[in-house]
Amino acid sequence: MRDEEGHPPVEEIELGPVLAALADPLRRRVVRELALAPDGTARTCSSFGLPVSKATVTHHFRTLREAGLIRQVDRGNSRMASLRRTDIELRFPGLLGIVSAETEDR
Repeated sequence: MRDEEGHPPVEEIELGPVLAALADPLRRRVVRELALAPDGTARTCSSFGLPVSKATVTHHFRTLREAGLIRQVDRGNSRMASLRRTDIELRFPGLLGIVSAETEDR
């Protein structure tokens, strides 16, 4: 059962929604940047500098959160996003390595 923020528990993270979330290059960029950062890194949504409107950024992060790729926590007037690295590696070993290996120009 999802929590009040829409995060699925690890056993409910499914491949279809994860792959659908990763189909978008901007969402892959977010996951890649978090995967390449030290474990436990949390960043604000705006720190990724996505070239889209604020509403679209919100949509992208909701998609990542609901797929189970990131965890978001409210911090005052912003939200911090962190990669659910352990959960994703448990469910889909090697997936984050594949996403991390992709270069920006693809």
